[in-house]
Amino acid sequence: MSEKPITVEAMVEGGKASGGPPIGPALGPTGVNIFQVVTKINEVTQPFTGLKVPVRIIVNPNDKSFKIEVGTPPTSALILKEVGAPKGSGAPKATIIGNLTIDQLKNIAKGKASNLTAQTMKAAVMTIAGTCGQMGVTIEGKTAKEFQSDVRGGQWDAQLEGPLRK
Repeated sequence: MSEKPITVEAMVEGGKASGGPPIGPALGPTGVNIFQVVTKINEVTQPFTGLKVPVRIIVNPNDKSFKIEVGTPPTSALILKEVGAPKGSGAPKATIIGNLTIDQLKNIAKGKASNLTAQTMKAAVMTIAGTCGQMGVTIEGKTAKEFQSDVRGGQWDAQLEGPLRK
């Protein structure tokens, strides 16, 4: 009789997973080759070096084969990477930790496209701008609220036209 697949979920730093916790102990009972799993995780998370990424490991207990699914890093992690800051501001209204350009904001939106309910680039950028506001990050030198007001007013329509996903 075939057993159901076993799923293990973990947050790992891109390209730096190891056989230690949380992956090793969770995979141990499945009998899968942990070294092979960790090598594959590091290979597929390499583009996210320096960021925490959600990873799902699906193990077939019958033949010990496995499949790796990589999620996208949290929006806040992508914003921090773009501004080059180690963490968000403790006082976002008083302390600004960085500034994003409209192009950087669009890149973050594209990276998060599969996780956002927004259908248009404009809507996605509005969502991500809200996260920027909570973190003490300005956009094009303006607070998130000012930027969002400008977007609603049509000031950025030329740069933000079109669908989010191709």
